[in-house]
Amino acid sequence: MKLLIVLLLLSTVTFGQTYIALNPSFYTGQGTVQQRTNLTLEAGRQWGPFSTGIDLGKINVSKQHGRDTTWYTEIRPNLNVFQQDKFTNTVTIGIGYIFGAEENVLTELATGVEYTPNSRVSYNIFFGTYYFSGKYSSSSQNYFGLQVMYYLKTIKR
Repeated sequence: MKLLIVLLLLSTVTFGQTYIALNPSFYTGQGTVQQRTNLTLEAGRQWGPFSTGIDLGKINVSKQHGRDTTWYTEIRPNLNVFQQDKFTNTVTIGIGYIFGAEENVLTELATGVEYTPNSRVSYNIFFGTYYFSGKYSSSSQNYFGLQVMYYLKTIKR
């Protein structure tokens, strides 16, 4: 059993590739541009068609009065569903936590079209919905955005 765990951990380190990504997005609801702009930095690992990342971001970039409740972290598994040449259809789900907010549980469902011009960079135009929930209230916001992903090391195939 210990050998199986060691082999599993070794395969995730050996056969995957690490990436960092910048994910600006824009809510489609009401508010100022700053209130509707979301900015996230993601670091993760990709194994073939599956990847998972950890995000740190801001729900909006507007100036906060009092306690800042816009910072969040999220785990985002992603599956590349269909690929044709350098284009890929992606599906992403996520779950996260918004620090200090009343609606502090964040879930996400998104899809996008990714373009990978070379082995180091990819671009993803995506859209989806954030679902916010707390003890006494819940809400949701639709959004669209652009992800720019950079792979730290390429895998020779």
